Amino acid sequence: MLRFAPSPTHDMHIDELRVAILSYLVAQQKQERFIVRIDDMDKEKVIEGKDTEMMQILEKFALTHDTVLHQSEKLHLYQTLAIGLLEKNKAFVCTCGDEALKNEHYSGRCFEADKEELSKLKDSGTAFVVRIKKPDTPIIYHDALIGEVEVAQREIDSFVILGADGTPTHDFASACADMLMGVTMILSTGADIIHTAKQKHITMQLGYEEETEYAHLPALVSEVENLTVKWLFEQGFIPDAIINYLLLLGYTDAPTEIFTLPEAITWFTLENISKDAVKFDLEKLRFINREHLKKMNDRDLSTLFGFADAAIGKLAKLYLEEVSTMKELEAKIHPIFAPKDFEGVFGAEMRTLEEIIQNAPMIERFEDFKHYMLEQSGFEAGHFFKPLRLLLTGAEYGPELCDIYPLIKPYLLEIAS
Repeated sequence: MLRFAPSPTHDMHIDELRVAILSYLVAQQKQERFIVRIDDMDKEKVIEGKDTEMMQILEKFALTHDTVLHQSEKLHLYQTLAIGLLEKNKAFVCTCGDEALKNEHYSGRCFEADKEELSKLKDSGTAFVVRIKKPDTPIIYHDALIGEVEVAQREIDSFVILGADGTPTHDFASACADMLMGVTMILSTGADIIHTAKQKHITMQLGYEEETEYAHLPALVSEVENLTVKWLFEQGFIPDAIINYLLLLGYTDAPTEIFTLPEAITWFTLENISKDAVKFDLEKLRFINREHLKKMNDRDLSTLFGFADAAIGKLAKLYLEEVSTMKELEAKIHPIFAPKDFEGVFGAEMRTLEEIIQNAPMIERFEDFKHYMLEQSGFEAGHFFKPLRLLLTGAEYGPELCDIYPLIKPYLLEIAS
């Protein structure tokens, strides 16, 4: 079983989406379950509705899951497991206060406090936390990408597993949840290496003997500050292109540059991901996005502009020589169907052409349409094409009108107004 465990305390970052995509992909390859666990234990930081938003993002990327649960649903179970560690003298109560929690390493002042001390503290009302005892030896585990990872005892330390309000910490809740659900492989980012060691220490102390596979993905380096999935959507990147690009990042043996997730499942292997940090190249993503838009079914593409007409999809693709994203395409397609501006330099000519079109018969070929409009307007060619383009597209430049006309002629009366 593989899992994706987002926290509803912030917008989903592209790093997190990459973990979700790869976790889903590996689950499909292994024919194992893929579950989503919302890590909502930090109630003070949870943003209302963010969990729903994250599930909607996964749906847009077609990352189907077998089940979804909230970490807080098992709060009492995690607390029980923490108390069990106290009873077995594998954890201790600590009254060092907030300052001790901020220090990188614990002083050890409360190390000998045990479950009897816990009872006294409860009776006195003194605030305390519960710390797990640091390991006696380094924590060693195998990583599918990095190889053998060894984390020293000092780096793990005697860290907090239950806060003063009885809330399990992230590492403790995550370790317990993964253990109880039987997660067999965990993908995460390189920044989580120390957390993985702590969580492995927790499960070992809890007596969990099942083997868990790990894979820590190399860091993404980006010039875009706070690179979120929401921001990519706002810029007009589509899910298939984002998946394609994220799977290509650092991958050394892709058989093709443009592909879909179902296609990647047949050949992708974690071992071919580079161990080095990779740069998030927005221009490369733009190229991939453009290629996916080109391959998109014409009618499906038109629905993104509010139509159900393959001709509008073909119209949009004419502009893919100039632009790369849905946002940029919308800036081209919207003016075609928007009310035109008759107040500009060519306003009078545009008004004349509008009146002719409103009373003209349906003309199939652009050449015939052009000759008809020239004849009816009496305009010289030099004063004809610019106002006609402005009337039909709302822009001074763009694809050839002979290519545009066949795709928009059913909408001419609407467009030329």
